[in-house]
Amino acid sequence: MPRRSNSRGDGGDRRPQRRKDVLHTQGGHRANDFRCVSCRLDVSIAAPGTAHRNHCPYCLASLHVDRRIPGDRAADCRGRMEALGMSVRPDGEWMIIHQCRSCGELSANRIAGDDNALALVRLVVRPLTNPGVAGRALLTL
Repeated sequence: MPRRSNSRGDGGDRRPQRRKDVLHTQGGHRANDFRCVSCRLDVSIAAPGTAHRNHCPYCLASLHVDRRIPGDRAADCRGRMEALGMSVRPDGEWMIIHQCRSCGELSANRIAGDDNALALVRLVVRPLTNPGVAGRALLTL
């Protein structure tokens, strides 16, 4: 397929740019999305099963943005949170255990209905395949 020539007259063969619908609002992204710091996919903030999306449903990575209350966005660290493992509440609800790579703080975040099931199962069996991960989490406590 032949390329279109531009109207600048400098002999360059460049296609005209398509209109972008990202990076045009405050915060650098669409109002209801954020970009994952790990896998770089766009993630909607609407999450089934939870009021505050705090991790990527694809790779389960998060940012250290909440201080004490989920959704408060009051933390100053803003470091990358790595998913270490899973925990289960007495009522049967699954929680993802994250650790901040910057300050080392641990946090428990409830899973969302659209989280990648394979990534969740990998996180559940991770201590069985690599006992050092569970030991690192316990030493941090």
